[in-house]
Amino acid sequence: MPTEAVTPLIRGIAVLRELTEADGTLSLSGLERATGLARSTVDRIAATLARMGYVRVDGRDVHLSPHLMELGNAYLAALRLPALLSPHADALADELDESVSLAVADRDGIRFIHQATRRRAMSLSFRIGDLLPAERTAPGPLFATEWTPADWQRWRERRAADPRDLSFTAVPPRTYGADARYDEDFVRRVEEASANGWAVDDQLIEPGLVAISAPIRSPHTDGEAAAHTDGEAAAGEGRIACVASIVSHTSRHTAHHLRTTLLPRLRSAVTEMEEELRRTPPPEPGPPPSNLALWTGESKLRLGRDFIESLARGLTVLTAFGEGRPELTLTEVARATGLARATARRALITYEHLNLVTTRQSRTFTLTPRVLSLGYPPLSRTSLPEIAQPHLADLTSRIHESTSLAVLSDSGEEIQYTARVTTGRVMSVNITVGTRLPAKATAGGRVLLADRTDDRTSQHILASVRSDGYALVDEELEEGLRSLAVPIRDRAGRVVAALSTAMHAPRRSLRECVTDLLPELMSTATHIESDLHTATRFTHVPLT
Repeated sequence: MPTEAVTPLIRGIAVLRELTEADGTLSLSGLERATGLARSTVDRIAATLARMGYVRVDGRDVHLSPHLMELGNAYLAALRLPALLSPHADALADELDESVSLAVADRDGIRFIHQATRRRAMSLSFRIGDLLPAERTAPGPLFATEWTPADWQRWRERRAADPRDLSFTAVPPRTYGADARYDEDFVRRVEEASANGWAVDDQLIEPGLVAISAPIRSPHTDGEAAAHTDGEAAAGEGRIACVASIVSHTSRHTAHHLRTTLLPRLRSAVTEMEEELRRTPPPEPGPPPSNLALWTGESKLRLGRDFIESLARGLTVLTAFGEGRPELTLTEVARATGLARATARRALITYEHLNLVTTRQSRTFTLTPRVLSLGYPPLSRTSLPEIAQPHLADLTSRIHESTSLAVLSDSGEEIQYTARVTTGRVMSVNITVGTRLPAKATAGGRVLLADRTDDRTSQHILASVRSDGYALVDEELEEGLRSLAVPIRDRAGRVVAALSTAMHAPRRSLRECVTDLLPELMSTATHIESDLHTATRFTHVPLT
């Protein structure tokens, strides 16, 4: 470890990785055992990460929070590939009715940056950020065509140290250990991929799973990239930017059928993707995060010893990168975060040691795909009810009333409750998750209907809801029942859900609902929306 590395930052990264490997939740004692750190250190790291909004501590358990995805989002935004190519991958998946993925190389493995999966009884469980060994995939041989001798040596050392792929938790472990014939087969597959320009996975990960892949090449090959490859790129071609794959099951396609039937369409889609990369100009740099150093200082004053400032400041360095900011100098990182150059430099040295950042010959720093190992896989499959649940619990504890999240049915005539937290009272509102109620007679329903421009019923009421930003329904659904709701909006500003509370009318007057409860609901809605917007930047979040 470099002498200038930040030890608390290394420990914090270790905690995040263990939580990721545990699918997002681990007890404090479990983290202590997994990391080998003292319990007091684990407690302080958890408190710091909770203050940053990256984890939630619930009793003795620590849960990853959607806000942590901003670290992976920084890498994906800087990469640009998901934003430019995901629509093409989604369209191909819809056309073929098969799963389509995009993957990038991560040393001697591959890591997914986009998944367009089909909903079937037998479907893929791979997530954005999952890491797979190169030799057990279709993209792997394509990436390996650009490996240097050092890359091949690293791969052989990894195969010897982990013959059953136990370090790759996204795939089933091998039944048997290292096999020289299997490694020779991968070398042969790399040679074939180099000659053919495509590669297949014929049930290498598990029985029944087949895939075919084709490379998407960058429109430009800089001097450093060209020096990295063993061979010469074809005239006019750059290095492999990512690989597109069609993934299916042998009950639908054999590996041979993928080659003869779907490969031509895959190649056509890849051509469209490469054209997208060529014609899209680099984006203007977006605004970097601001006042991060000031915020960490204030947090240290508030939490005292429980807040590890060097960990928090180190993590903010990752957020300096993003759209239009794929490569930054040390000065630019320090300026973006508000950190001293020495502090930013030590953090970057630490990240380079952890393979989260790489240095280019131009003395600039870039994020690596390994940033996605910090919580992204389990969080990329979260749903809106899962995002909202802890916020509902906090709201209920403050207002001492039951709270709910609801969405509009496909017909637009009913709302369906998707999350709920109840409070202990002798007389309470009996609503459970899954309950459906008439939309027009509920506060949540009116909030949702008010956002529908094509709704022509109850225009006066809905216009009032739109202008006020909330709905208050007094004993219309049931005598003695009073409810209040506010909207939950997605990144585009559309209302996708309603946050509501319902109570027995004598407990609070209409005025008290507005003066006491409405600010609390609006504050909670803002927190839910913040998590939702972070989670949906590069992933799809189901509403139910």
